[in-house]
Amino acid sequence: MTDLNTPARGAATGTGDRSRPRAALPALCVTQIVSWGIVYYAFPVLNPQITAATGWPAGATTAAFSLGLVVSALTGIRVGRILDRRGPRVVMTAGSVLGVVSLLIVATAPNVPVFIAGWALAGLAMAATFYQPAFAALTRWWAPDHVRALTVVTLAGGLASTVFAPLTAALADHLSWRHTYLVLAAVLATITIPAHALALRAPWPDAPTATAHAGAGAAGVGRSRPFLLLAAAFTLSAFAMYAVVVALVPLLLERGYSTSQAAWVLGIGGAGQTLGRTLYAAIARRTTATTRTTVLIAFGALTTAAFAAVPGPYAMLITVSIVAGMVRGNLTLLQATAITDRWGTAHYGRLSGLLAAPATSAAALAPFAGAALAVPLGGYEPLFFLLAIVSVAAALIAPWTGTAAVPRRVPPL
Repeated sequence: MTDLNTPARGAATGTGDRSRPRAALPALCVTQIVSWGIVYYAFPVLNPQITAATGWPAGATTAAFSLGLVVSALTGIRVGRILDRRGPRVVMTAGSVLGVVSLLIVATAPNVPVFIAGWALAGLAMAATFYQPAFAALTRWWAPDHVRALTVVTLAGGLASTVFAPLTAALADHLSWRHTYLVLAAVLATITIPAHALALRAPWPDAPTATAHAGAGAAGVGRSRPFLLLAAAFTLSAFAMYAVVVALVPLLLERGYSTSQAAWVLGIGGAGQTLGRTLYAAIARRTTATTRTTVLIAFGALTTAAFAAVPGPYAMLITVSIVAGMVRGNLTLLQATAITDRWGTAHYGRLSGLLAAPATSAAALAPFAGAALAVPLGGYEPLFFLLAIVSVAAALIAPWTGTAAVPRRVPPL
C-alpha cells in the first residue's frame, strides 16, 4: 500500500498506476500568466482609455468587468462537475477559445450593452481557464504531492500583472484600446489554445475512493456545517481583501502621498504574494487545516488594521504592503488546498467550485461596496478599520470549519 504522506514519483494519483503528464505543469504555468494577464489585468490598465475614447461611464465599464467575475463564480460550479468527470483538456481549451471570442467582442463593441455581453462571455472563459480548473487538474494528477504543483503554478500566476500590465500599457501608448485588445486576443489564441489542447492530453485518473468525511458525496459535504462555515469565512475574507486592494491607493492619496508613491505601495504587494507562496508548503507541514485557516485570515485582519492605523513613514507602509501581500499569496493556496485537506480529492472540482463561488462574487462586488461605504464612514481610514473587523469575523468562524488530526506532511519545494 502506498503511504499517502510520501510522494509517489511519477504517479498521478499517488498509487503508481499512471504517469503524470510532464508537459502539464509548465504549460499551466504559462497559460495562467497569459490568461490572467490578458483577460483580467489588461482591463484596469485600458479602462481609462476606454472611457475617454467612447464617453461610456466608468461605472458602466467597471460594472461589465465585475459582471464577468460574477459569471465566473456562478459557472465555476458547473465547470467543476465537468472537470471531475472528464478532466481539464476540453474544458480549458474551450475556455481559451471563449476568451479569445470574448475579447474580440469587447474590442469591437459599438455600445455598452455589447461591451457588457463581451465581459459576460469572458466570465465563462475565466471559469474554464483560471486557477480553479488548473488546481483541479494538478490536484488529481499530482496527488499526494499536489501542494508542490499548486505552489509552482501560483508562483507563475503571480507574474501575470508584472508581465502584462506594462505590456498592455506599452501597446496602448501606440495603439487604440480596441487595437490593443485585438493584439492581446491574438496572443491569447496563439499561446493558450494549443498549450491546453496539447499539454493536457494525459488520461484522466479515476477519482480516488471518497474518505469517510466525504462518504455522503459532494452534495452531502456541500450542505455540511463545516463546509458552509468555511465558505462563509472565505467569502468574508475575500470581500475584505479585495476591497483593501482597490481602496489602498485612495487611502494613501487621502493622506497626501503622490499617485506614484501610492502605486508603488500597491505594486510591492505583488512581490509579497510571490514570497508568501514560497512559504506555504512549510506552513502546511507544521499546522492543521483549521489552524492555518484561522491564523492566515487573522493576519489579513492585522495587516488591514495596520494600513488604517499607520499613516507613515513611507518605508513602514511598504513593509506593511509586503506582509499583506504575503498573506494574500498564502490565502490563494489555502483555498486551493482547503477541500483536499478536509474531504480528500474525490469531488475536488465540484466542491472547489461551490467553495469559490461566493468568495469570487464577494471579490467582484468589493470594489463598489468599499467605495460606497467610504462616503458615509467619512473616508478610507475608517473603511479599513471596518474591513479589518470583517476579517476578524472570518477568523472567528475559521476554527469551526473542520479539523485535521495531525499536520499534513508536505514535501519541501
